[in-house]
Amino acid sequence: MEIVGIRFRKVGKIYYFDPSGQIIETGTPVIVETVRGVEYGITVISNRNVDNIEIPVKKIIRIATPTDTRQEEINYQREEEAVDICLEKIKQHGLDMHLVDVEVTFDLNKIIFYFTADGRVDFRELVKSLASVFRMRIELRQIGVRDEAKILNGMGICGRTLCCATFLDEFQPVSIKMAKDQGLSLNPTKISGVCGRLMCCLKYEEETYEHLNRNLPLIGDWVHTPDGNGEVLSVNVLRQLAKVAVQKSRNDDPMLLSYPIEKLKLLAHKKQTKSCHNCYGDTQGSDSCSICNNKHQQNKNQKGND
Repeated sequence: MEIVGIRFRKVGKIYYFDPSGQIIETGTPVIVETVRGVEYGITVISNRNVDNIEIPVKKIIRIATPTDTRQEEINYQREEEAVDICLEKIKQHGLDMHLVDVEVTFDLNKIIFYFTADGRVDFRELVKSLASVFRMRIELRQIGVRDEAKILNGMGICGRTLCCATFLDEFQPVSIKMAKDQGLSLNPTKISGVCGRLMCCLKYEEETYEHLNRNLPLIGDWVHTPDGNGEVLSVNVLRQLAKVAVQKSRNDDPMLLSYPIEKLKLLAHKKQTKSCHNCYGDTQGSDSCSICNNKHQQNKNQKGND
């Protein structure tokens, strides 16, 4: 089956449509029908044959005419005017919400207001006020901080414009484990983006770090080196090096030496410890915590003295 990829926003998600036998080049504006109605979009993927499409694909209505392009420009002007009107209405109703963006559908059937808020907002009266002004269907959609950053754009700590507003079609899940695997500082100000969430770029090299970490010993592991046995003090993931405190003989002081991973042989893993939920003390692999036991014994002795 032949398809083309259409995007409705600058860095929005790509949707696929049937070109109906037409040859549509990249950058060509088209008119299509979506669940939101008739929309104006830009072709970002030209004609391409694919197999086994699981979801039904709608056909492109037509290639956009100069009249359609002019209508889209007028809609952009309407969106700018709608921002000022909506901000005024929000202030009148005293709602705790932040307007982020406004979108008018091509067929003027619906106008969508994107906003952020700390909690749920009762905007029923606001919808009535906006409907009386615009005379079309009103939709207020609450979005998250990551979507807000994608729409507004900005500069990251790297000095470049935000990835989400430049080339990321969709957000990928990012976890603190990715920062740990890459040996980054766990300081929130260092690994968080302008949205306050973990930076999307932590995901980019995660697969490489996972592959490299498979061969690395853990810090605290006991390994055999060409110079003797020693304890691993640190590792360099990218260079695949381990810094080991090696003691060549019992009477010698440990020497700090670096070795390639392939020259090390694991003798014993670092002893795994469990953390006590009450005081976060070390249980040393047993079910009881020494800190809690000491406190309990002290309290018991104090009651006995009383």
